[in-house]
Amino acid sequence: MSFFKDFVSIFKKRELLFLESYQESEGVYSFLFEKDKDLTWEAGQYGLFSITHKKVKNPTKPFSVASAPTENVIKITTRISDAPSDFKKALIELKQGMKVKMGGPVGSFCLQDNSPSLLIAGGIGITPFRSILKQLEAEGNGSKMPIHLLYMDGKKSYIYKDELDEMANNTSISVTYLDSSHDLNQEIDKFNAKYKNDGKYFVAGPKSMVDSVTSYLQSNDISKRNIKKDAFYGY
Repeated sequence: MSFFKDFVSIFKKRELLFLESYQESEGVYSFLFEKDKDLTWEAGQYGLFSITHKKVKNPTKPFSVASAPTENVIKITTRISDAPSDFKKALIELKQGMKVKMGGPVGSFCLQDNSPSLLIAGGIGITPFRSILKQLEAEGNGSKMPIHLLYMDGKKSYIYKDELDEMANNTSISVTYLDSSHDLNQEIDKFNAKYKNDGKYFVAGPKSMVDSVTSYLQSNDISKRNIKKDAFYGY
């Protein structure tokens, strides 16, 4: 049923009105779109966003919805290099009042029970976790389950850091900032020693990072069924 629902949702595209964009940190930008009253999603899902104001090669790309369902906007955040793809050039060119199309949101990268959860983000992989944590904060569920976010960024830019720190101050959610794989593995070991397969492990970031962390978890006897992955591809 979930697969069928996602399949239908992908092909049911809706127009989103562009509101504004701004820079989060060096080379990282957020784009905000108006949220229709009947549009909802589960925190952690992604949408398929299509450029419509000009012709570009490969006009449709997936982005995690970084805003929580309780917020009144659709927010996506992405890295844009000095030599961006045609798609990202078109994103940067968006002006207030222009529109994009979105299919979805879809996906199962969502918290589904009260298990202790370790959220492992690499760089731009923080985007689905922002949605998840903002939703928990809004629902007042932060204290119902142990949730620990490990945020690894070799550049130490830590997108959304102020928001994450505020959430950690106001809930039982804890956040650890890291800049090396060695430190990340040590933090994973601490959580694993305490919860083992009673915990859930969520990994989001560049595909190489997701694959590496998944292999590390499995080599430490974490079952595949307790690991959820969200790999990000560059474009």
